[in-house]
Amino acid sequence: MKIDVNKLEWTREPLSFVISPEKVEIITKPHTDLWQRTYYHFCNDNAPVFQMSTEKKYFSFIVKTEFESKHRFDQCGVVVYLDSENWLKGSIEYENETFQHLGSVVTNDGYSDWATTEINASVKAMWYRLSRREDDFCIECSADGKIYQQMRICHLSKAVNKISFGIYACSPENSSFKATFSNMEITECQWLAHNGQAPDID
Repeated sequence: MKIDVNKLEWTREPLSFVISPEKVEIITKPHTDLWQRTYYHFCNDNAPVFQMSTEKKYFSFIVKTEFESKHRFDQCGVVVYLDSENWLKGSIEYENETFQHLGSVVTNDGYSDWATTEINASVKAMWYRLSRREDDFCIECSADGKIYQQMRICHLSKAVNKISFGIYACSPENSSFKATFSNMEITECQWLAHNGQAPDID
């Protein structure tokens, strides 16, 4: 089902933006980011996120991102933002003219982690598929929107009942760039139930 962008709401607006039925364009503000404490010992919670809410326990959210990033840590992608200390994001973060980081950050109770792999800096578009199974999530990426590869399976302890999810873009350093989001849709959960070892009984 194609997403009605009118159902999405801002948590902090970007420098400027354009919204149409086909796409959302965001121009980032300098010094905007999402990160909590770990390693750097600072708390950054000022990135714009554009989200919708749902009580569905099982679904997948798909979006194509295109970006003109050019400065270290410029990033855009998918997000589940519950509050300042509980969220997850998946994106490509620009590093330099040679490589950038395809990765994800999961923040539970005010502490972030960061898992990445290096990809070529020439990549300027990426599809993401974010899937929910109750309070567990899977982030996948795709170069063509057809074949997806797993990036991360994670848990959000505060993702109970109603959650918010959508897109974000930010520039943690003194930079600004345009990120374009298109082909947004919600489908039945594409992250299938595990068919191996049975769950433990509490």
